[in-house]
Amino acid sequence: MSLIAVLAFDGVPGHQLTTPGLVFSAASGHHPWVDYDLRICAAPGFENTGGPAPFRIETPWGLEGLEDADTVLLPGCAGFRAEPAPAVTAALHAAVARGCRIGAIGTGTFVLAATGLLDGRAAATSRRHTEELARLHPAIDVDPDGAVVSHGPFHSAAGVLGGVDLCLHLVALDHGDSVVIETERQAFLQLRSPAGEVCATGPASSGGTLDEVIKWMEANLHHPLTLADIAERTGLGIRTLTRRFRAETGLSPLQYLLRARIQLVQRLLERTDDPIERIATRTGLGTPANLRHQFHRCTDTTPGIYRNAFRSLASDLTWADRDKDPEPLNSRRLGAGSARHP
Repeated sequence: MSLIAVLAFDGVPGHQLTTPGLVFSAASGHHPWVDYDLRICAAPGFENTGGPAPFRIETPWGLEGLEDADTVLLPGCAGFRAEPAPAVTAALHAAVARGCRIGAIGTGTFVLAATGLLDGRAAATSRRHTEELARLHPAIDVDPDGAVVSHGPFHSAAGVLGGVDLCLHLVALDHGDSVVIETERQAFLQLRSPAGEVCATGPASSGGTLDEVIKWMEANLHHPLTLADIAERTGLGIRTLTRRFRAETGLSPLQYLLRARIQLVQRLLERTDDPIERIATRTGLGTPANLRHQFHRCTDTTPGIYRNAFRSLASDLTWADRDKDPEPLNSRRLGAGSARHP
């Protein structure tokens, strides 16, 4: 298990506080060998999140929560220009001394910079604050363009989606690009059922009496299965079958079938160079026009955009992991900036 400690300072942006939970839980929830534990720790003086709708949180952890963490994340905060409390500086120095890695998101880089730990290293911060960081801390090589910048055990991120990029980057370091691609899909490209309800994209299993017929459906997606075909396979009447499907999966049999087909389309777009015509045949969606229609209906994007986005992500991650040589990693989805690893 890898323990991630998020150190919350007063005025932390709410989305930067919740993003690590979204990413690391998606990584753990869909990969049995991936095990992250997340801990929110309150820095001295923490009271509320920032933004137009601040909210309070209660956590049993203070700085002592950093003592056994494998990774410490520093999100942004309202008072990022102020010197951190001596206890914060001491806790971060102690974490680095025992081999902990440190991640900073947006203006959280200012907090890390004020500890002196980034002197002589490269880092990124929110783009509108790059010049200020460089002026206040001239010993730091501030990258104005990097989405994620890594130097030794320190990893920092810029941009509105910097927290997402940083967390995905850490997952890539731990478990490789295939886990990152699936994690991003689970977290940010959830499937929608025909009724418009969000439908998780994990392994298709009802957890009940329908597992056998579900496996049969998945093995025969390329056939034009009908509701009558599925009912005949189970020996149930159509009304009884539909009632059981809704009870165990939340979907009708044909909605479930469409979900499985779209999942297969996603895998084929990610992992093959098959043209849309062949993918339509292999998934039982028939024609390219029907595939595009159903794919957009379920994912709110097109097959072409989906393939390009994930090919770009996979290419950048593979380049970054090549021979374990630190090279640029760009966790862009649709236009994020580049990353840099000095």
